Amino acid sequence: MFKIEHCQYKTDEEIAILTLEDRNFFLCLIKRYEDKLLRYILRISNFTKEEAEDNLQEVFIKIYTNLNDFDQSLKFSSWVYRITHNQVISHYRKKQSRPKDAVLDVDVDILNQIASDLDINKGVDLEYLKKNIYNILNSLDVKYREVLVLKFLEDKDYKEISDIIKKPMGTVATLINRAKQKFKQETKKQNINLK
Repeated sequence: MFKIEHCQYKTDEEIAILTLEDRNFFLCLIKRYEDKLLRYILRISNFTKEEAEDNLQEVFIKIYTNLNDFDQSLKFSSWVYRITHNQVISHYRKKQSRPKDAVLDVDVDILNQIASDLDINKGVDLEYLKKNIYNILNSLDVKYREVLVLKFLEDKDYKEISDIIKKPMGTVATLINRAKQKFKQETKKQNINLK
């Protein structure tokens, strides 16, 4: 009989292969990725929680139906995030209006990481940044918002980001640098209280 513990010491790639033989193993992938991917969807989109959950369900269907096509030279997580990225873009195209009451939950450690990497830590009121980070990120072009979310909130390295957004690593570095600049400009534009 299948138990979730069967997956405990297996890599994502191993579980993907096992899923092709026994679909019960797919539950292990769902358990590993559902919270991460839901958080990612909410961070890069303006979806309500219900919309994000619906999109997440679509993502898992696409992952399952495309497991045979998984390129094992890539990290499984990069492949999964790429499918999620494509699903969000597809949903965006279908839905043009944005909800006004979406909230992004970010803890203080992440804010400190973002602020220090953007070289704005000394002058930014972190409490204001915490309350307004959603608005700041939301005001950025999607390409900039997504790389910031992947880098700082999802803790992906340049190679993984490259695999997810299908851009060369040099382009990823450029996008991240530009996104940092845009983020910094937006904090000033939104009159973040300076100390």
